[in-house]
Amino acid sequence: MEPRITAVRVVGPMQVELTFTDASVGTVDLAPWIGGRGGVFTPLQDPSYFALVSVDSDAGTIVWPNGADLDPDMLYAAAHNVPLRRSA
Repeated sequence: MEPRITAVRVVGPMQVELTFTDASVGTVDLAPWIGGRGGVFTPLQDPSYFALVSVDSDAGTIVWPNGADLDPDMLYAAAHNVPLRRSA
């Protein structure tokens, strides 16, 4: 299990800066993950709604008011440009 997210800041269109429990910081472009997708990701296409992102401290990841969230391990890997480690 990778470190969890403690802070989020929108830094561009569909881009967030994330701070993790290991004190590392990284920027992730979420466009490939949520751009053009339907369902709970539809409202996130609107920059003003995307800006409502916050941290769910219980889950250690980022969330939006409609319940959309993203896997914190994938976010950590993307923020640090490393492959996602899979458990055996």
